Amino acid sequence: MTLSQIGIFFLIRFLFSQNLLTEVLVTGCSSGIGLAVAARLAKDELRRFKVVATMRDLKKRGPLEKAAGDSLNKTLEIKELDACCEASIKECVNSLPNRRVDILVSNAGVGMIGPLECQSIAAMKELFDTNFFGLVRLVKEVLPDMKQRQSGHIVVMSSVMGIQGLLFNDVYSASKFAVEGFCESLAVQALKFNIKTTLVEPGPVMTEFERKVYEDAEMMDLSETDEETAKIFREVYLPYSKKVFTSLGQTTEEVTEASGDNCISAKDPPLRHQTNRLYTPVTALKHADPTGRLPLDTFYKMIFKHDNVLNATLGVLRMLQRKTGKKL
Repeated sequence: MTLSQIGIFFLIRFLFSQNLLTEVLVTGCSSGIGLAVAARLAKDELRRFKVVATMRDLKKRGPLEKAAGDSLNKTLEIKELDACCEASIKECVNSLPNRRVDILVSNAGVGMIGPLECQSIAAMKELFDTNFFGLVRLVKEVLPDMKQRQSGHIVVMSSVMGIQGLLFNDVYSASKFAVEGFCESLAVQALKFNIKTTLVEPGPVMTEFERKVYEDAEMMDLSETDEETAKIFREVYLPYSKKVFTSLGQTTEEVTEASGDNCISAKDPPLRHQTNRLYTPVTALKHADPTGRLPLDTFYKMIFKHDNVLNATLGVLRMLQRKTGKKL
């Protein structure tokens, strides 16, 4: 160990002892965005953060440990937390010094696509239990302490589908609309206690989570719906989604870079932040027409009547990405 490394080691220990590092609790860290966020904050060059990276199943900690590298057990600690269990959340928060959480990054979530008739009510409830009530449980646990300290930041990984619904994403979009409404309402009260709220809204993200959702969709039993709907799902939606991911999809690193610099590390973070500027025109349609007809007609015509226009548009976006060398 060099002298500089020894100096950094003792500096970190001093900051820990003085409780001067920003304590960040991140959920859903076994893979995807949660893993990338936790690793990035733990490796912060300015060493501002002490990250508690959580996951439901600690047997899946391997990829996070690899990504954390030298920061493991220094600026990053791994703990168990199940967002669907109040006792698990309380146990995790109680294990932190003074129950202190300066920044909560709520990331745990599950996906669901396909015709509504083919989804069970039980599966829909399970999705809401994670995507919406998981967030509510977390906020309910950390909010009183943040209020008492008169400081804090609640960062929620939402989705552009919490702003604009998408074909065959009915239930998933509904859960994200619930997240958006909850946070927008809570943000007003939270601000009174100097607590900031930020909704991070990615578009398509290329993760194992997304890959698994679409793999399951291709094998889905569509016997509960009519032939025309099944055909639209298989022959229109799934190919369309693959093209969108190819043209608009971001990596977890790109989402993390955008959300970290613009939201988590920002002194004055926004209420909403879309990580992918290429997706902005899609969500802008909704605000352009209060009646809702403009986005509805646009999506309908692009998908069912003018798919050649959609293909051409996605082709242009792919070309723009190749020119810039990164997702915008």
